Amino acid sequence: MSDADAAKPAETPQRSKAELHADIEKTRAELRSTLDAIEFKLNVPKQARHAAHRLKSSLARYKRDNPVGFAAGVGAVVVAVGAAAVLGFRYAGRR
Repeated sequence: MSDADAAKPAETPQRSKAELHADIEKTRAELRSTLDAIEFKLNVPKQARHAAHRLKSSLARYKRDNPVGFAAGVGAVVVAVGAAAVLGFRYAGRR
């Protein structure tokens, strides 16, 4: 390879305007997607709403698929909250 060959810039393939515009639109879409992902990661209230929606959806699906298990789970939560309240009142009464 001579110095003349090294000084010559590499040839780039010629692209049509349509190809260039398509690449620009693709890059814009990727940038938009990346910025949306960053915004979602930094927006804690939006993440909390999203998590609450997922929880509600999964509970509704569990209730639909297993109503007896759902009722047992609700009963267990009620008993646990009641026991915590009774123990809390007893502890507060001793002070």
